[in-house]
Amino acid sequence: MNTENPVLDDDQRFAFMKFKRDISDVLQPHHDEQFLLRWLRARSWDSEAAAKMLKQSMKWRQQWEVDTTLKTWIPPEPIQVYHPSGTCGEDKNSSPIIVIPFAGFDIAGLLHAVSKQDLIRVTIQIIEKNLKRAKETGANNLIVIFDMEDFNIRQYAWRPAGELVIALIQMYEANYPEILRACYIINAPSVFAIAFNIVKRFMDEYTLSKIQIFKKDPKKWKAALLENISEDNLPVYLGGTLTDPDGNPRYTTKIKQGGKVPKEMYSKELQDSNTYKDFTTTVVRKGDKHSLDFMVTEDNCFLRWQFKTEGHDIRFGITLKDLEGNTSSVVRHSRVSSHQIDEVGVLACQSPATYTVTFDNSYSLLRSKKIQHCIFITPPVRKVDISPTENEEIALCKEIEKLDV
Repeated sequence: MNTENPVLDDDQRFAFMKFKRDISDVLQPHHDEQFLLRWLRARSWDSEAAAKMLKQSMKWRQQWEVDTTLKTWIPPEPIQVYHPSGTCGEDKNSSPIIVIPFAGFDIAGLLHAVSKQDLIRVTIQIIEKNLKRAKETGANNLIVIFDMEDFNIRQYAWRPAGELVIALIQMYEANYPEILRACYIINAPSVFAIAFNIVKRFMDEYTLSKIQIFKKDPKKWKAALLENISEDNLPVYLGGTLTDPDGNPRYTTKIKQGGKVPKEMYSKELQDSNTYKDFTTTVVRKGDKHSLDFMVTEDNCFLRWQFKTEGHDIRFGITLKDLEGNTSSVVRHSRVSSHQIDEVGVLACQSPATYTVTFDNSYSLLRSKKIQHCIFITPPVRKVDISPTENEEIALCKEIEKLDV
């Protein structure tokens, strides 16, 4: 149990008193000293900025009905069955442990079956329920374990998925400052560095300081988990002793594993929404091709694409031309069923080079094809090295200063 009483210096005590005066109109009985100090620390003891942050968060709670309707809200069936998440006890400081197994996170399927708002609601619900548990034990903060086994970055190249992830991070940072005791990201593949480079810019320094990333080396990450969590609070597959009644080591009675969302659950209304309102629309006439050139002049850039055709497939491919004029195929030209589900992808670019994206309808002598597409080169990013260091782990609080995105 966390029973620490924070010791404040004179400047901090003055800022705290001023902060309490500034928020007196929204202060509630359950807003104890530890709760209030989180907002001050999140704004570097600037009482005015902290007051503004807290008041904005209180308005946010009203808008999302966090303290009323959301407490009894029942998520739609696709979330109940296919949203991977759960809890498995507490760490040695009584902080509740949340586990997210990414192998079963079909984010594209969920976004076709439920609304973005529903996925935000369930995330709020998970955080709120576990903060309530933490308060009951006196811990006041949380442990999160992200299992990145089978992480597929291609899913997150799809624009709605990427936007959801960023929205969740921004929501968390704006409304739950300094609630994280520790975050373990385990089984991270090397491609995870690309995803982190994109999302880390939306994270607060405090959040980053609490995150550790481990490659796929169970011996190392299990040792790190067991340093702060006893075996009887972890599933067997995470190095503990918890199992289901039938002996399943993944402890599925408490940790939902998710899975592929059946297309029968997809919502027609969501598929017909304004997802494509910012996309470019192009008609490729029968027997014709449409090509787009993208020049890459800097290292560590990525080519991202997302497109959808109406009614019929299209042949799609990408070629590269280097500085010497040599041309090679980097994405083989082939017919894709982009009329059934969005075609999305991301490609690491070499430089200097020109990438040519081609929509080829030359095989169709009867039909023109209407395409909605969003294709662009990302700004250069520096890679995060997630190969093992001396301790076979990476503390992102040290890496953040090395990155320039």
